[in-house]
Amino acid sequence: MTYTITLITTEEKERLAEAFIKKVRYEIKSEIYGCCIKFLSDNHVFLETWQENFYPMCQNIRSHGRLFVFNDPVYPLNTVFFDPYSKTAFLLNFSYYGWIKSIALAIAGDILEDEHDIFSLHGACVDIDGKGHCMVGTSGAGKTTQTYGLLTDSHTRIISDDWFFSRVFGLDILGYGSEKNFYIREDLTIIWKEYGGLVTDHEYDADHRAVADIRWVIGKGRLLPLTTVRTVIILKRDPSDLEKIQPLAPDAALDLFIQNNYFNPHLLVVNERKNQVRNRFIADLLGRTTCYLVNTTGTPLETQNLIRLHVGLPEVT
Repeated sequence: MTYTITLITTEEKERLAEAFIKKVRYEIKSEIYGCCIKFLSDNHVFLETWQENFYPMCQNIRSHGRLFVFNDPVYPLNTVFFDPYSKTAFLLNFSYYGWIKSIALAIAGDILEDEHDIFSLHGACVDIDGKGHCMVGTSGAGKTTQTYGLLTDSHTRIISDDWFFSRVFGLDILGYGSEKNFYIREDLTIIWKEYGGLVTDHEYDADHRAVADIRWVIGKGRLLPLTTVRTVIILKRDPSDLEKIQPLAPDAALDLFIQNNYFNPHLLVVNERKNQVRNRFIADLLGRTTCYLVNTTGTPLETQNLIRLHVGLPEVT
């Protein structure tokens, strides 16, 4: 199951805001890569998770975007209404926090894309000896698993495990992190034993996830605010394809991004203008990096060693 997005007018936004503002018990502003995003809800669990996830913002700063998160029986499960003009979203009848945080990042991404030529990549980004490597792919391809596998090596530092912002800077592509702590899966500790004990059993939510400060395991200095991206790794899981890893030319890689909605199911506004802007950025990204397509049908360890071979890390056994 996923959520549905309906774009609304500012007049419709004002009507919904008037209806839900009376129910607001918690209101907090957070900083997402320079954007002030306001969270409004009556759900204390979501509030606490949000506060652990994002950096705080001075509450006197005027917000750039807003999320109203409420339950209302009038609407179907997982309903999103978004006003692109005021950057206001209404998330109705959500139970999964992961979508809430992704929509918050998407609102910031919409602001940065329109106003500052800074773009969203729904993927992970790590730094290895000063060189940035990002991983994108369809859901279930193994992006998170492989990212945390790379992070078990002390030469790897992390920018983001799920979503980062990026821009063209001269001949380079810079990648920027945005989250204070990451929303991790419980089964991560089964695949990579190094993360055992990071979160206690009772801290996981109903979706077997929790926001965790991975600095407790990897050390404070290994979470970086930015890096220069040198490698793009596209993950897929296709048992019919015997090729495990192959280099991709920029044009072929761009086609894959376009065919897969930029590997980002959380984009709030999709239209011809936005597609042209995103295509231009992705072409710049791929023209300034080396791209590989990795098929993750092997074991997590086999895939990890394939990736390590191409990013300059020793194999794991």
